[in-house]
Amino acid sequence: MPELPEVETVRRGLDRILVGKQILSVDVLNDKTLQFAHTDLNTFVIGAKVVAVRRRAKMLIIDLDSDYSLLVHLKMTGQMVWRGAESWAAGHPNDSMVGDLPDRTTRIIFNFDDGQLFFNDQRKFGWIRLYPTNTLSDTPELAKLGPEPLTSDPTISFLRRIRRHPRTSIKAAILNQQVIVGVGNIYADESLWLAKVHPQTRVEGLSDDELLHLLECIQKSLQAGLNSGGSTMRNYVRVDGTRGNYLDKFAHVYGREGEPCDRCGHEIIKIKVAGRGTHICPNCQKLR
Repeated sequence: MPELPEVETVRRGLDRILVGKQILSVDVLNDKTLQFAHTDLNTFVIGAKVVAVRRRAKMLIIDLDSDYSLLVHLKMTGQMVWRGAESWAAGHPNDSMVGDLPDRTTRIIFNFDDGQLFFNDQRKFGWIRLYPTNTLSDTPELAKLGPEPLTSDPTISFLRRIRRHPRTSIKAAILNQQVIVGVGNIYADESLWLAKVHPQTRVEGLSDDELLHLLECIQKSLQAGLNSGGSTMRNYVRVDGTRGNYLDKFAHVYGREGEPCDRCGHEIIKIKVAGRGTHICPNCQKLR
């Protein structure tokens, strides 16, 4: 699943390309992807102009001048490809980024007067939904989400929300999008290493100061990923088609099983926590 830096990388590209453009028509090649009525497509989407592209958690929001917004989740293999005077692609890297489109992975095509935006998705888990813009915060997808770690001050909300799960492992807690949004497996492992916290530690075993230090480490890890265009885990590339280099340049534990810890030299190991493969330094991150 994409994490915050990967989705934000996609958002920035879409915002640069799409704002001010009018959607002339939409070709729906897979009804499962477009999860709203075709009558609403004709009424609120076709003919509308894009006014902004935003992000909430791991979802994209495309605001239209019809006062409706498209809520988009790329899931595991979603991909956005623009073909016009310039070409770029963001999302799961495969031949669809550079080949002729539409192809067998294309699910939706947004047609503009100067190009086309293709929503490709190999596994068909991605989706696009439509809501009135002023009701977005109350939708089932967004209503219960936790605070944004990078674009707001999440301190008070983070502490209040994470304390609701006292006996939960700290890794499971920060993966919970109702506690804080945007953190997935990669950035959870990196943040816990930075904070010197074992991922199996229960929330109740950490003081408020320790939790706030972990929050700072989450922010630092996500920002590092964002600065480098996201992780290189076969899932996300930058809008100019190049791979993100987060893991190559900044990862301390994730994907480094058997390598020495950057901090103490001890061997990195891989365990399972909260049902997820988890990379730790057993010397730096001792279980309490």
